[in-house]
Amino acid sequence: MKFGGTSVGRPERMHQVKDLIIRNTEPTLVVLSALSGTTNALVGIGEALAAADKVLAKERIDSLHAHYLNFYPELLASPTARAKAEAILKEHFEFLNILLKISFNEAIQRDILAQGELLSTKLFHILLEELEIPSVLLPALEFMSIDENSEPELGKISDRVKALLSQYPGERIFITQGYICKNHRNEVDNLKRGGSDYTASLVAAAIQASVCEIWTDIDGMHNNDPRVVDRTRPIAELSFDEAAELAYFGAKILHPASIWPAQLHNVPVKLLNTMDPAAPGTLIKAEVAEIGVKAIAAKDGITAIKIKSSRMLLAYGFLRRIFEVFESFKTPIDMITTSEVAVSVTIDDLSHLDQIVEELRQFGTVEVDSNQAIVCVVGNRVAEMKGAIQSVMDSLVDIPVRMVSFGGSKHNVSILIDAQYKVQALKSLNEGVFTW
Repeated sequence: MKFGGTSVGRPERMHQVKDLIIRNTEPTLVVLSALSGTTNALVGIGEALAAADKVLAKERIDSLHAHYLNFYPELLASPTARAKAEAILKEHFEFLNILLKISFNEAIQRDILAQGELLSTKLFHILLEELEIPSVLLPALEFMSIDENSEPELGKISDRVKALLSQYPGERIFITQGYICKNHRNEVDNLKRGGSDYTASLVAAAIQASVCEIWTDIDGMHNNDPRVVDRTRPIAELSFDEAAELAYFGAKILHPASIWPAQLHNVPVKLLNTMDPAAPGTLIKAEVAEIGVKAIAAKDGITAIKIKSSRMLLAYGFLRRIFEVFESFKTPIDMITTSEVAVSVTIDDLSHLDQIVEELRQFGTVEVDSNQAIVCVVGNRVAEMKGAIQSVMDSLVDIPVRMVSFGGSKHNVSILIDAQYKVQALKSLNEGVFTW
């Protein structure tokens, strides 16, 4: 069971999490995110330290400390439990204050970011202790690890977590931190934003869990973005492939990387609502029977790059050489289309855009279009459905389309448009492809 920042962000919500956990009859491993707002605050502290603005860093540390000093008395009732919480806060905020006196570096920044999950899990463990609910706190830094390419070491994670669990044969509730891990240099590191979902899926795969439950503040994955589109609805079931496409192309409820570990070991994933535990949510599993469009998602911050070359395109090896440019700068490509004289690709990581463009100029003229969005229509075998592409394009008749990717996946039709048309596209597709 994984609980996100909003699920543990207030004392009463931590109590709700406790209620959800203790109703289980199976042994349960609980993954917690940092309290909502904490990671952003820690990022701000790191930024102030990186800028050598120690006055601002101190203000931000004190502000976050004050938040926790208000939080724990509402969470805990007994003097003993409150004293334990106060000692925990003292330890962690003393660490942050010590950083004001030493040279800042990237490793310190990662240590700072780890404090949120360490605090939330320790406070939750104290709550369970106070209520005399037996539990074990398993430090994620003792089993979660990534290699030199920042990829999780699933085999090693599995061996370590099973060894740790075997030390507590009679226990039913285990608590660990999401997001944080150790890297190949044995330094504190993390699984990047949204990494608590990733932790949960990795751990579920590692222990061959019966189910991986992702608890958030909405009732499952919706068929469109409820923030901008009226009349959306939660999806009852998705296949792993459908969910992976939606997560990658913008569905915010799920971290894009968090599908493959569960899929690899065939662990069903449930997306559930902490605020409404009775809601059925969304079940993600290997196969689903229903064919057709399930959902629409959109991914912002896309840049399109067109390489035009009449003399090179038909030469064998041309595409390989283009892809090698992106590989050399470790920049993934989202979409690709080709014609006789041009290749267009999209990226969302702009860290090395200038160098990539410079390298690509050896192959021909290069055009760059920024501020684009990918709108993705996902469903089981949607690419094989008669009339599917027609209904999608009919819905977008008033919107200039820059690229279309159709047939690369049988579950996905992707359309590149200027970001200014994104909301209009989501609304038009909502009316055009769903039967209400």
